[in-house]
Amino acid sequence: MHPPENLSALVARACVCRYEHGLFHGHPGMPDIRRACLVPAFVFFFFMLYPPAWIGSRGAARPAAAGGCILIRREMLERVGGFGAIRGEVIDDCALAAPSGRQGGRVWLGLSAATRSVRGYATWGEIGRMISRSAFAQLHHSVWLADRHRSGTGADVHGPAGAGARRARPAAALGACGWLLMSVAYFPALRFYRRSPLWAPLLRPSPPFYLAATIHSAVCYWRGAGGMWKGRAQDRAR
Repeated sequence: MHPPENLSALVARACVCRYEHGLFHGHPGMPDIRRACLVPAFVFFFFMLYPPAWIGSRGAARPAAAGGCILIRREMLERVGGFGAIRGEVIDDCALAAPSGRQGGRVWLGLSAATRSVRGYATWGEIGRMISRSAFAQLHHSVWLADRHRSGTGADVHGPAGAGARRARPAAALGACGWLLMSVAYFPALRFYRRSPLWAPLLRPSPPFYLAATIHSAVCYWRGAGGMWKGRAQDRAR
């Protein structure tokens, strides 16, 4: 659901900051513990992979998108080939942002507490399928990138805790510091979703969930059932 001021806010930002492409990532609303555990972590890791300063630089090498609400200048849309150029893409918002960046445009991506997602995602399975639908496509169907994703997830989240479990005091101190810094870095995401900082320890179990969804995404792709949406497989191994 979009508030009345959404369009004017995006237009104003595009005009003042000279962006060619602007996107709002909507707030999903979190009435239950499943979304409260997983959604802030998803946004946290997304912005770790795609920092806004990198996305917003002119001609960014790694443009990203999360299109709950998208505004693009008409000239830029025509320059990248229009919507017809992305008709076969699984992740259409990212597919539209990438050529905008390559054409020298600036892409802005921000969070909006006022824009609300109406999709339920009421169960663990529904959240997992939401990730699985496009995860392997986001990795360009690369097993190597999937393995890097797995390794990076383990190093980021389990590494500090693993070091802390050792008996050596220096390693334990290092692990505790790493865990503390990770929790502090997670606080802004929790604050945006109006969660207490006490939820920070729940960051640790979320990466295995996303990793499992990514593996499921790869398996579905190889089985010819990737990108399943409304009963149609949109991403299949050729």
